[in-house]
Amino acid sequence: MFKRKGLFNGGYFAGIITVLILLNVIFSLLHFKLDLTADQRFSLARGTQAFLKKTKNQESRISLKIYLEGDLPAEIQGFRNAIEDKLKDFKSLAGNRIEYEFVNPNEGHASKKEEYFFLKGLFNKGILPTKVVYVKNGIQSQLVLWAGAEISCSANGVIKESYLQFLPGTPNGDPLELNRINPIIENALNNLEYNLLSAMRKISQSEKKRIAFLQGHGELKEQETINARAVLSPYFYLTTLTLGSEASYQELNDLDGIIVANPTQPFSDLDLYFLDQFVMNGGRLMVFMNTLHHQEDSLGKNYFDHTLRKNIKLDRMMFDYGIRMHENYVFDRVCGYRKVQLKNTSSLSWPYYVLSSPSLHPITRNIDPVYLPYPNELQLIERPGVRLSKILTTSSNANRSGIAPQISLMDFQVFGENPLFIENPDDPINKITLAAMAEGEIPSYFSNRELADENSRSIESVAEMRKVPKKFRIKKVKSSNDAKVFVVGNGTFLANEYDSVFQGGSYQYRPYPAFPFNALKYSKIPDINGRPLIYGNQEFIQNLVDYMLGDNSVLDIRSRQIELRQLDQRKMMDEGNFIRYINLLIPFLLIALLGGVIFFLRKKKYQ
Repeated sequence: MFKRKGLFNGGYFAGIITVLILLNVIFSLLHFKLDLTADQRFSLARGTQAFLKKTKNQESRISLKIYLEGDLPAEIQGFRNAIEDKLKDFKSLAGNRIEYEFVNPNEGHASKKEEYFFLKGLFNKGILPTKVVYVKNGIQSQLVLWAGAEISCSANGVIKESYLQFLPGTPNGDPLELNRINPIIENALNNLEYNLLSAMRKISQSEKKRIAFLQGHGELKEQETINARAVLSPYFYLTTLTLGSEASYQELNDLDGIIVANPTQPFSDLDLYFLDQFVMNGGRLMVFMNTLHHQEDSLGKNYFDHTLRKNIKLDRMMFDYGIRMHENYVFDRVCGYRKVQLKNTSSLSWPYYVLSSPSLHPITRNIDPVYLPYPNELQLIERPGVRLSKILTTSSNANRSGIAPQISLMDFQVFGENPLFIENPDDPINKITLAAMAEGEIPSYFSNRELADENSRSIESVAEMRKVPKKFRIKKVKSSNDAKVFVVGNGTFLANEYDSVFQGGSYQYRPYPAFPFNALKYSKIPDINGRPLIYGNQEFIQNLVDYMLGDNSVLDIRSRQIELRQLDQRKMMDEGNFIRYINLLIPFLLIALLGGVIFFLRKKKYQ
């Protein structure tokens, strides 16, 4: 059949086939791609690459079970494939230190009862079901997805487990419509790499930096920060610190960061001195506080209440750092709801419950609005060598009260449903700063001050008496060039209500209401449709502490924005048939043209 010469030599043809098969096998074992997209959606962020390349980050193999498999709609199947592509990218850098499998949670069970307890176990571990409704062949169908993953690894013979949610759950029974799920999938794609890396980082982390929640000035109690501690504890070693003893000053040596959460009592000059010198010596200070106080019970009962100044003195130190805290309240059109006892309604859109707008800073980029009840206005004051950044702001339709104002529930009824709190409500210049950060060479609060405590003794005498650490005995008047101080004009946004249960001979505390997970992401009071508002508080706290403590491996992922570019529906209607015909006919025309050329060449050669 084959000629002995030219292209139709049998051995030559067999050699080509063999080479093609070998190349196909070789390239099937390689994972290589060229990302030409504008948003680099198919490339890993630098922080991800750095984490995966370090073998000490993953000394043990990390195993993932992704519960997203089976007969899925095209939209969900595309998202499932995106997860697998991302994990393949991870394996290309981490190799065998990462393994994964996709599991159908509704298969492999001996009975319906066994399947029920298996799915209930997933729910209790933190993977929420996502109910999706869609129309197929004229019939409405419902699909229950368990779009989450179980992540495990073994460290020193101990198996560590963590759980990850890819798509938002629908625990309240309200299903998602499939034709409206694209924005949800888009957000999940934006957070996919971050969520995967964050879960791997949490489960494989061996060394943790130390952070202390400050006590002794009326700050939030430990049981009031259960949810915030749950967010941070997988990544940091958390403790409490009460200044005033030799042990507490020694503990400052071992701390990397201090959180001051809603102080209500004044700071002594000695306490301010040690906090100030902690910053001067490279410690990270995070301050969440209000300058005013009022009684919410009185406001709900009497429909008005007066505010009082706290005079905590810590705000004066923040002023020297470049961040001034005003003694006022900020109110915003973009806000949450509060319960009221009025004739026409039981809930009220309450402008003092501000849903602050994230900035483009890596801490807040791509997160949901952060809930700040009764925030104070912050003002940035230039200081030599200090870089000041606005992290959270109001919307452009916001304003501030006077100094130490009176609050009344009736004030905002006169504005109606769409109030205008300021002229030109669309002008970005109206935005008010609610959270800010100072970085760089921060000047000491005590550069031109002496201690007034301890009978006006010098710090050397105090140091001798208190036996404070050596590095705090000599007053530094300026920090190094990488100091960081973060200020939020609200102290209660990370607080949770709690309940106590007497168990095992002592009281055990738990959040109330008892959310099993993601408690900081949902509002306690629903909107007018009865659905909870979604907050970015949880991501904000985690990103903030990551940035302050220098672990920026996941923050650059947050700054990425991947958009699902949908087809132009009108253009599809106008030009859809033409495009379909082109796609149908061009392959046939190319094959016919190629066949004609081959026929002509063979005829000419063997004529």
